[in-house]
Amino acid sequence: MQKLVFKQKFLLLSCAGMIIIIGGRVLGFPALPYKPTRCTGSFYSHWSYTAACRDAVPDIGKRELTEVYCMRKTKIICTLGPSTDKEGVLRELIANGMNVARFNFSHGSHEEHLGRLEKLKALREELGKPVAALLDTKGPEIRLKDFKNGVENLVAGQTFTLTTRDVEGTNEICSITYKDLPMDVEPNGTIMLDDGLIKLQIQTVNDTDIVCTVLNNGKIKNKKGVNVPGVHLSMPYMSQRDKDDIIFGIQQGYDFIAASFVRTAQDVYDIRNLLNQYDSNIRIIAKIENREGVNNIDSILAAADAVMVARGDLGVEIDFTELPGIQKTIIDRSFSFGKPIVTATQMLDSMIVNPRPTRAEISDVANAIYDGTSAIMLSGETAAGAYPVEALKTMSAIAERTEQEGFHLRGRTMDSNPGKISVSDATAHAACLTARDVNAAAIVTVSESGTTARLLSKYRPQQPIIACVMREQVQRQLSLSWGITPLMMSLAHSTDELIEMSTALAKENGYLHNGELAVVTAGVPVGVSGTTNMIKIHMVGNCLATGVGVGPENNDVASGKACVCRTMDEVRAKFKPGMVLVVPSTSNEMLSFVRDAAALVVEEPGLNSHAAIAGKALLKPTVVGAAGATSHIRDGLMVAVDCAHGSVQRLQG
Repeated sequence: MQKLVFKQKFLLLSCAGMIIIIGGRVLGFPALPYKPTRCTGSFYSHWSYTAACRDAVPDIGKRELTEVYCMRKTKIICTLGPSTDKEGVLRELIANGMNVARFNFSHGSHEEHLGRLEKLKALREELGKPVAALLDTKGPEIRLKDFKNGVENLVAGQTFTLTTRDVEGTNEICSITYKDLPMDVEPNGTIMLDDGLIKLQIQTVNDTDIVCTVLNNGKIKNKKGVNVPGVHLSMPYMSQRDKDDIIFGIQQGYDFIAASFVRTAQDVYDIRNLLNQYDSNIRIIAKIENREGVNNIDSILAAADAVMVARGDLGVEIDFTELPGIQKTIIDRSFSFGKPIVTATQMLDSMIVNPRPTRAEISDVANAIYDGTSAIMLSGETAAGAYPVEALKTMSAIAERTEQEGFHLRGRTMDSNPGKISVSDATAHAACLTARDVNAAAIVTVSESGTTARLLSKYRPQQPIIACVMREQVQRQLSLSWGITPLMMSLAHSTDELIEMSTALAKENGYLHNGELAVVTAGVPVGVSGTTNMIKIHMVGNCLATGVGVGPENNDVASGKACVCRTMDEVRAKFKPGMVLVVPSTSNEMLSFVRDAAALVVEEPGLNSHAAIAGKALLKPTVVGAAGATSHIRDGLMVAVDCAHGSVQRLQG
């Protein structure tokens, strides 16, 4: 027996077999051994069933049900490095849900990064996963150069000198990468080494040397970071190395640039201008890592495509007690601008050396998701840790469980007034509200650039967002956005073709099934980017008749062979127990047959009609007002009667 977690609806047995509604999904099973059990959670139940059941589910094919119904909406970024270079590790990361692969250009050569990128491209093609590639720039950072022994011990009270001269590092002196640092600092200032693990107080400064007193014991290694809290550095934002790295990223097909140490919107524009020179569509993630970035967050959000709360350097550059509040503020402002937000650094830091996270780390990941982060990131855990795959699985499990909670995204409701917004934004907002109101199985959008899908993601709908796009880079870039499943689709030439192609694609991939409602949004006229202005409620599959559903709970579903009768004599001659009775109207003479039917479909309208009253009294799934049902439904055809949607659907076979 295998267990899966599904959103519970209703279970109904009939002679024709078993129908399960899962989140509005109509699944037809033959009569097979099963054991329904209820878990303690308020939103989910466990259905145990034999492996044979999975093979009996129509429309899903070879896809695992767990993949279809247990989709994690919060995305995960994994940093590549020596640990992911080991045999099979990168494949495992992709297979276990890595959405974006991060390449840290603070370390490594272009040749080293290219080798990893080519491996990523080959594996994502083989596995059919649109994993995006993210180039994280070195940025205007300061680092120590090398020590003679690779590592030195510093003792509280000793003197330690940072110099722009080229010297061999010892426990008394070490060279730094920024030659103008002596001009930017003053005596009595503070310098932090290695993410703040070692604190120095400046004593004297000359043209080349900064003489400091060590304030705490610690080990220091080659190329560790140097932070100067509260000091505006005069160094230019984009160095020649960063320019070379970005051009390399353009040439090799990266999808994102994570811009380190962004201070102002102009820093983002500088990178954008370089990308425009090469006609590149790479998207920019602004990393907030210092006080200036925090102070200028609104203008940075307006300029960038996404932002990242890079808590490592940020927690050194500012008072660490401010960090939780700043994280929440940046996430909140990102919502206001409708931009994806990444929470990063030390999320599962202990898993660099341990196979299990600390309880505090579990809460840290969960709280970022509660706050509404779009994505969470693993750094050293996957790049250099002993348990890279386990770290990803752990983070994914925490995210999936957290997303089930009733207070997930509390306050991030689509009911709140979004203020004055564009037509495209208003259409996305309305699509999310509509999907909720009609209990749609998914929101399907067709988007040239991915903008519509991101607007939908902004409102955090309960339904999955299926984004049908025409370009592979757009598909990969949407892998960063909350709740979006991007699929590749060929170009449609009309609105009707667009709706049919997109919903068929979602159905083919297991995200929609016959009898479900999908809210489709796109732009009219077709093919014109930036014109999202259309919403359609679309029923998936072969809908034979529609009307008004009535039943004991008004949302039952049943299936069976259709028994189409226009007279009472036909009912007596043709009907067998377990069939779906399809008639123009009912009478008292027909009640014994209705009692033995799997469901009732009647052309006569009205909730006070004889059929509606009989269906409720006999606890039969019933659709009334199904105009033309006796003409459109073929006798003996296998059908599903869905009271929730008031529809009669043709089943496979």
